Amino acid sequence: MELGLATEAFATHLEQVRRLSPATVRAYRSDLRDLAASAGDAALSEVDLEMLREWLWRATQRGDARSTLARRAAAARSFFAWAKDEELISADPALRLIAPKRGRTLPAVASKEGMRDLLDARAHLAAQDDPEDLRDHAILELLYGSGMRVSELCGLDIDDLDQERATARVLGKGSKERVVPFGRPAHDAIAAYITRGRPALAARAASGSPAVFLGARGGRIGPRAIYTLVAAALGPIIGADAVGPHALRHSAATHLLDGGADLRAVQEILGHASLGTTQIYTHVSAERLTATYRLAHPRA
Repeated sequence: MELGLATEAFATHLEQVRRLSPATVRAYRSDLRDLAASAGDAALSEVDLEMLREWLWRATQRGDARSTLARRAAAARSFFAWAKDEELISADPALRLIAPKRGRTLPAVASKEGMRDLLDARAHLAAQDDPEDLRDHAILELLYGSGMRVSELCGLDIDDLDQERATARVLGKGSKERVVPFGRPAHDAIAAYITRGRPALAARAASGSPAVFLGARGGRIGPRAIYTLVAAALGPIIGADAVGPHALRHSAATHLLDGGADLRAVQEILGHASLGTTQIYTHVSAERLTATYRLAHPRA
């Protein structure tokens, strides 16, 4: 069986059997297509450990990040383990494939004061009752107030919101459902948007969408539009060249821990499968604490 054909069969397995998120499947498919191209679309049985190491080395020479190399190695290991289980190969060449250790990169976060000023300014804009300003204010309040992923926010339907309890039911990675709380500011911004903004956006489409957040044409809003919104809003505050919606998630998690929230509770709110993923935010909080100490303490 050709390597390229096998990788497509594996991608189908990830979608239909393992039911991984579309983003994960896309990443694995892209990585394995690159492997197939690097191997000249050799037969699956012809791929050996040296060929896999050569593939990773080429990615290193291109300047790929260590996190990308680690993901590629994981994709290869998962793929060849599946091929062995399916009896497409007699031996797994990726068993001894070692990925470079990931460097720890602390996420960029906004300050509490910066977020307060940003959201106050957005509330002032929304008070003019422009439908898109009302929507954008609600999006920013909800992303920061709940820590949900942008994909989870895009997938929200009206029935997923419980305004009385100030909670939202979201579908996270691996199709895992959880309920996340949000605060009074997000509650009020969402209520204003649904009452005064959403009907005007919904009227722009021929058929009604159940989505909470609608785009300029009245259909469900997409991640790209939210990325553009957040980048424009947070860029001046954080000072990063490319700030995406995850920066609001990072900021929410860090501010929760700064305020004394339990690490396990933050893990549950964010929907992390591993506590280790959540623990990176303790490092962010520790760095901020150290910086404050150095500025304020006479013996620092």
